[in-house]
Amino acid sequence: MKQIEMQPVVSVGLMSAAQGVKFELRGEFVAANGDRFNPGDYQYGAGKLKTAELRLEPASPSSTFVVCDVVIGVEFHWERKQNQEFRGALRIKPDGNGRLIVINDVPVESYLASVISSEMSASAHPELLKAHAIISRSWLLAQIEPWKTPRRKPPFTIQERNGEKQLIRWYDQENHNEFDVCADDHCQRYQGVTKATSQKVNEVIRETAGCVLACDDELCDTRFSKSCGGMTDRFSAAWEDVEKPYLSVLYDGESFPSQFALPLEQEANAADWIGNAPPAFCNTTDRTVLGKILPDFDQETADFYRWRVTIEQDELQALLRRKLGVDFGFIRKLEPVERGGSGRIVRLRIVGERETMVIGKELEIRRALSPSHLYSSAFVVESDGQASQFTLTGAGWGHGVGLCQIGAALMAERGYTYRQILEHYYRGAGLFALYE
Repeated sequence: MKQIEMQPVVSVGLMSAAQGVKFELRGEFVAANGDRFNPGDYQYGAGKLKTAELRLEPASPSSTFVVCDVVIGVEFHWERKQNQEFRGALRIKPDGNGRLIVINDVPVESYLASVISSEMSASAHPELLKAHAIISRSWLLAQIEPWKTPRRKPPFTIQERNGEKQLIRWYDQENHNEFDVCADDHCQRYQGVTKATSQKVNEVIRETAGCVLACDDELCDTRFSKSCGGMTDRFSAAWEDVEKPYLSVLYDGESFPSQFALPLEQEANAADWIGNAPPAFCNTTDRTVLGKILPDFDQETADFYRWRVTIEQDELQALLRRKLGVDFGFIRKLEPVERGGSGRIVRLRIVGERETMVIGKELEIRRALSPSHLYSSAFVVESDGQASQFTLTGAGWGHGVGLCQIGAALMAERGYTYRQILEHYYRGAGLFALYE
């Protein structure tokens, strides 16, 4: 892998809106045609754009803009709106379907100062912030040219395989056509200078500038999730059926507890693992430590390591009709067909009186069984004798691939260096200075 001369600029999709976009300019900006925009409040609807795109460049380094009512945590249980402030260029363009897309063009290192403060708290341990800066940079650059690799798009229609209906799909960067990455949890949380306020974060960005993880002379696609639940998973458990050697199944601790059995692909082993709370780096209820590493709205989620959800029969039928567009009728069973190495369900069979179907992968399962999203697809299913309700006992928060953010945070608190944290979660990958 070759070094490059300077940091790239990344385009980040901040939001899309059907009712128009409100924003405030804090400083002077210049449009592509030379028009100057003074500080103040502005509002644009789809019909107000006189060109295919409005692009505003800051007239000075101190100029920033605030976008109103940005939705964060889209469809997740912490979804809410915020006004967010950004540096760099502001772009507003129609998407062809009556909506406006708001995009921020910003240098990679400025983007990262916000990301590591948005994904984790800026008050987190410096070794955690260093590790996160490196993986966030690596992941970001792996999504853009010239490092982006071709990806197979998932089928978005119900297909028949092995004599039964299946809906197996995943959600990745192939969904973004107008920008490189989005600003929400689908990619990486990016909340602008609203979050990038810590001098410690700025020092971490300077210290790790241009540093990435590489494997076999290729940039690593360094995925991460909030809590692996004690065991991480392979890339293919969540996305297309390819393997990345540095994204493997591993125990999130020092020595696997002897009272449990592997592999967790086996149903009995998974049920035992998920039904208990094994020791692991991410198994913590220390609110002092969590308060240092989690943003305020993440701290509202207290049961991320082990959790339980009960779904009534009527609610389940309605969810599946709304999320999958399928009327299963009375749901008789929810059966795990395939589990990944972390115990997460990759394929789930839904047995109804009218329809039977296998769905996957993990995010599709999480979407289908919850008004927002289940914390993860690592769960075991219990039902009463009449199937009037189903209780899901689960483990972890997120897809569980790559670095476990809470586990890495606890490693840092216990004295592990950022290099040791990266070596733990990305086996076989090495550090590389991509640019100065």
